[in-house]
Amino acid sequence: MLPAMPLPRPLSPVHWVAVAATLLWGAHSPAAAQSVERGAALYAAHCSSCHSPDQHGDGPAHRGVVGRRAGALKDFDYSPALRASKLLWTRATLKAWLTDPEALIPGQGMDYQLDDAQGREDVVAYLATLKRLPAPATAAR
Repeated sequence: MLPAMPLPRPLSPVHWVAVAATLLWGAHSPAAAQSVERGAALYAAHCSSCHSPDQHGDGPAHRGVVGRRAGALKDFDYSPALRASKLLWTRATLKAWLTDPEALIPGQGMDYQLDDAQGREDVVAYLATLKRLPAPATAAR
């Protein structure tokens, strides 16, 4: 027969507070936070060959993309699948898009995905800063 093992001592309330603080600190550490600056750099490195904030390229312009319906810009020739999708670009849908565009909208035309989850967070944080420009004021006659 094995000797009796002493029972572990219960943790004190102070110890529980320390454990909770450690867990919360780790969840909100700078490494886990979104970085608009890193997102802008990743956008320049991975997206700018086809996109820009204000000019269409092989892909549509991105200014105002967060909150816009997919395929909605009248002056860009989207794939039929994207134009028919009725998807609203939110932070969540943009992250899903950057994870696997074909899984989100089968038949779409983008053949690129961003494999790094933190990179997707950062690019979407950057895209969210690209607010729509106000409409130009018309001159009074």
